[in-house]
Amino acid sequence: MKSAGEQTGKTWWDASSQQWNAFLREREEQVFLVLTLLIGAIVGMVVVAFILLTERFGVRLYPAGGAAWRRLLVPVAGSAVMGYLLGRFFPDARGSGVPQTKAALYAHEGRISLSTVFGKFFCTSATLASGIPLGREGPAVQVGAGIASVLGRKLGLRPEKVKALIPVGAAAAIAAAFNTPLAAVLFALEEVVGDLHAPVLGSVVLASATSWAMLRLLLGSDPLFQVPQYQLVHPGEFGIYAVLGVAGGFVSVAFTKLLVWMRARFLRFPKKTVWFQPAAGGLTVGLMGWFVPQLLGVGYKHVGEVLNGGIALRLMILLLVLKLLAVATSYASGNAGGIVGPSLFLGAMLGGIVGNVGQGMFPNYVGTPGAYALVGMGTAFAGIVRAPMTSVVMIFEITRDYAVIVPLMISNLVSFFISARFQKQPIYEALAHQDGIHLPAAERRQQDGRRQVQQAMRKATEALNAELTAGKALEKSESSEFHAWPVCDERGVIGVISLKNLQRANSEGSGEKQLSDILDQDEFPHVHEDHSLHLALDRMGVSQLDLLPVVSRANVHHLEGVVTLQDVLALYGVGSKKS
Repeated sequence: MKSAGEQTGKTWWDASSQQWNAFLREREEQVFLVLTLLIGAIVGMVVVAFILLTERFGVRLYPAGGAAWRRLLVPVAGSAVMGYLLGRFFPDARGSGVPQTKAALYAHEGRISLSTVFGKFFCTSATLASGIPLGREGPAVQVGAGIASVLGRKLGLRPEKVKALIPVGAAAAIAAAFNTPLAAVLFALEEVVGDLHAPVLGSVVLASATSWAMLRLLLGSDPLFQVPQYQLVHPGEFGIYAVLGVAGGFVSVAFTKLLVWMRARFLRFPKKTVWFQPAAGGLTVGLMGWFVPQLLGVGYKHVGEVLNGGIALRLMILLLVLKLLAVATSYASGNAGGIVGPSLFLGAMLGGIVGNVGQGMFPNYVGTPGAYALVGMGTAFAGIVRAPMTSVVMIFEITRDYAVIVPLMISNLVSFFISARFQKQPIYEALAHQDGIHLPAAERRQQDGRRQVQQAMRKATEALNAELTAGKALEKSESSEFHAWPVCDERGVIGVISLKNLQRANSEGSGEKQLSDILDQDEFPHVHEDHSLHLALDRMGVSQLDLLPVVSRANVHHLEGVVTLQDVLALYGVGSKKS
């Protein structure tokens, strides 16, 4: 039996909760505004702590001029220990953080757990400090969005408002990580939300400005890089910047394809190996770092040297090649860290190389290699991350020099075009797809008022077991009202098969084969709840099916229902929908 004190405490808590909920219903917009300011301030302080921790811890682990064995053992030990923690305690903290943030927005109702925020902060700090050459900006985005998500849910905001806080936290994180508040706003809208006209624009701007102010208060007003004044020597340089764009586009494609390919290979290993897979990346980095110490860590110090003409051409070529391999291996093996920082590093090295070659060939017509390194940073960012507007504004904020805009736009446009031509799927969407998370493409993010699959879908009352033979499945289909059925195994839905295909399999002598052996399980026709009905009809036409499984964006094998051609027509008033 509960004591009087416990009952009194519970009554007080219930009364307070009811009062807060009533206040929240009346003043939700005001609460959201105050929370935006609070998120900006908290995220700004957390990112500052993130920067200081990785930099100072890294200096202690492998100091300049330290023994070579440190450069080998520290990355291996750091990645192995963090790999265990990530695999055992913080599985959602692996990787960049940007795909996970977008997944939280579009597939998890804005939910990022507090343990994931803590794990991302701690594991990424230790990983980067140990010399793994990944970036801190992507993880900062997930940490910032996670803080926003936790606060929003703790205060009892509606799920729609919690989702709206995700880009708010992301913008605050980028503003503090890069010291670029305008670019942070564009990144949150262009990359995370995918809509530059999103209704959260005001809140994103406010959080970005607050976080940036917190950064300046704690670390001062120094920019991320000390950049010399840009100067265009001759109009013919625009042609060389176009060449830089071509080179940047192909480097971006090579990096993306290599990373995605290597990650696919690591994902095929047994799950029990997940915890020590990151050590493969640490070993690769350690062996390279033994001979080339400039490879270790995020590398912003060396980017600054390139911008000011302080690195030789041969070393830039070596760092470009080795960094590309080291980053791809480190990320693919499961280390915690992002790809934004490495993309800037690769771009700076590539730009420095093009600038040095151009100056050697046309000494009287080409500016300093540092200017090309600066434009190269934006070029690689536009090609790899596919956020060209963010790239232009970011470099402009770093230099605070309007003269760099035109060369940057030329190079970015060429790089973006080549990257999109040869690598159709942007890198963050490709990485999310490998995890079974299907993020909506920008052109398919639905606007209010458009008819969606969720309006026509029904429960999946009939499904075929993947272990059934084609003959048994054909017998079972005789009592069904449908002409196609989802096929499921222990993972969930793995495909969809039609009556026509069952009949063909039996007539061709494959009646004893199991359905799992007949289906192509790598890709199967499906739709999501938020897809438009015209897309569902397109996919029905392409696959020659009158029924499609409706699956979760967070897990393509999770069957949420089915949509049939008859249901779609009934929604438009043509025909009737069966119960």
